[in-house]
Parts: sequence; C-alpha cells; structure tokens
Amino acid sequence: MKGRRDPGRDFPGKRWLVNLLRAAHLIGVVGLGAGVLTELPEARWLAFGLTALTSGLAILALDAWSRAGYFREYVGLAMAGKLALLGVLLAWPAERAALFWLILVFSVLFAHAPASVRHALWLKRKAS
Repeated sequence: MKGRRDPGRDFPGKRWLVNLLRAAHLIGVVGLGAGVLTELPEARWLAFGLTALTSGLAILALDAWSRAGYFREYVGLAMAGKLALLGVLLAWPAERAALFWLILVFSVLFAHAPASVRHALWLKRKAS
C-alpha cells in the first residue's frame, strides 16, 4: 500500500539515524554548493559532494527497505533521480553550477508538493 511503512522493518533509533543522515546530507549540499558556485578548486569541496551523495544513498536505502513499494511511488523515483543528477554533477565539471541549481529547485518543489503527488504511484502493479 502506498506510503505505508512495514512495522517489521523498523528498529529502535531509526528516526534518529535518518535525522542524522539528513543533517549530514544538508552539510554536504551546503559545502558542495559553496564550492561549485564560488568556483573553488574541486579538492576543497569534493568531500562535501561525496557526503551529500553517500548520505542521500543511505536515506534512499532506508526508505526503500522500510516501504516495499517505495520505488513505485514518485517520491522514490524523484529521490533516485536527484542522486543520479548529483553523481553527474560530480563527474561533469562544465555543467556543475547549472546542475546544482536544477537539483536544488527540483528538490524544493518536490519536497513541498502535496503528499498526494509525492506518494502517487507511477508504476502500478498488474492485476493478477
């Protein structure tokens, strides 16, 4: 069922773990943005970019593990897409600033969209 978490896939401290991962993710995004937008040498901000990517992947993995239908919802698709774009940003120097703004704007628009949009199913199961 969309948006429903499986209580069997919960553990003590999971909420705090996700909050810590989100904090690490924001630290990574801010450091990455500062480096990219001020055109600092890559060596000065790459660790921030890798922090944003790895913490985002960890959040994605926890969300997918918690909800079996996560990737059938737009929220799972959007999160995977943002992380893929972040990987492209890290690998494509010529377009880093544009990709940073694209990811940031998309993230804000999607994060603040109604739950009925975020958790709508884009991939529906076939009737058996």
